[in-house]
Amino acid sequence: MNTLPKIPISVIVPAKNEESNLPACLESLSRADEIFVVDSQSSDRSIEISESYGAQVVQFEFNGSWPKKKNWSLENLPFRNEWVLIVDCDERITEELWAEMAERIEQNECAGYYLNRRIFFLGQWLEHGGKYPDWNLRLFKHKLGRYENLKTENIQNTGDNEVHEHVVIDGPVEYLKEDMLHIDFRDMFQWIARHNRYSNWEAQVYLNTLNGKNDDGTIGGSFFGNAVQRKRFLKRIWVHLPFKPLLRFILVYIIQLGFLDGKAGYIYARLISQYEYQIGVKLFELKNFGGTFNSSQQVAIAKPTPETMIAGVPQPES
Repeated sequence: MNTLPKIPISVIVPAKNEESNLPACLESLSRADEIFVVDSQSSDRSIEISESYGAQVVQFEFNGSWPKKKNWSLENLPFRNEWVLIVDCDERITEELWAEMAERIEQNECAGYYLNRRIFFLGQWLEHGGKYPDWNLRLFKHKLGRYENLKTENIQNTGDNEVHEHVVIDGPVEYLKEDMLHIDFRDMFQWIARHNRYSNWEAQVYLNTLNGKNDDGTIGGSFFGNAVQRKRFLKRIWVHLPFKPLLRFILVYIIQLGFLDGKAGYIYARLISQYEYQIGVKLFELKNFGGTFNSSQQVAIAKPTPETMIAGVPQPES
């Protein structure tokens, strides 16, 4: 049991069936003054585990429209602290990071802080391949920050939680030095299933970008901005490029030095290339079939007639 004094930060942990990750996550949050696990009707031991660590469990039911889980939490949870920290179940806050956060919020010089993640994949830290640094605005004054709306909430099979949306905050931000850890105890089946959902989201973001629908109320793209703004700027170019799966592999494994991460780096590059292919296929589906191939709203298939039949086999009409 951690006997160090509590830090006046309220933590939001979005969860659904996370019994494998929650113990390590919640153990790392023992310095927090307040912990909310925002659950989506878990069927495993997530609720029991959360309560055993002293977290308050709040149920969230997604109605299929905005807001999703994190923004709903920011709007509705009864925080007793000014500062809020967003932590996913597969993330860990180190003692060094807690100490830095305590010092910075006491100084109270800005509205929020970016945290850098160390992502572990197949038991290894992915130091290359574009995975580090990985800045996320996670610590901020809860009255000043909300997740952007990228207009993807109505896309099926993306889940009820914000995927890669970023926080838009009203005030100055800074960057913390200590890293948070991303260590997922789930297996590769879960990684692939999760990225199958993510590719639905990404395909809609690609389509919105092509149609110029992601500009209002979001973090815009700028080559001379911060890391998120540069990424958004480059994505506007990326969505127009051909052969994106191949380019993604070359980018991650060669240009961004993913090969230096050994076998894990190679596997990650191959999987992320496959992920890019899935996004492309789903983007094609969205553009041509509205996201769902439904014969009643797409191609009418002509019934065969005697003139188009030879020996009982339907023949294409000229």
